[in-house]
Amino acid sequence: MNSRILSLALLVVGVILLVYGINAHDSVASSVKQSVTGTPTDKSMWLIILGSVGIVVGGLGAAFKRN
Repeated sequence: MNSRILSLALLVVGVILLVYGINAHDSVASSVKQSVTGTPTDKSMWLIILGSVGIVVGGLGAAFKRN
């Protein structure tokens, strides 16, 4: 039961990080940096990557029951 709760918490945190990452990617600072350097900010990329990993790991952990 504890692993399922932990997986669901990781899933929720992953969704929150992904939303923050998408919002940071659409910010003015990220747009300026992307127009100058051609790459988005490191913060937005890390938030999107960590959010995606959290969603995948949390979703798989919640979907498959561990004994």
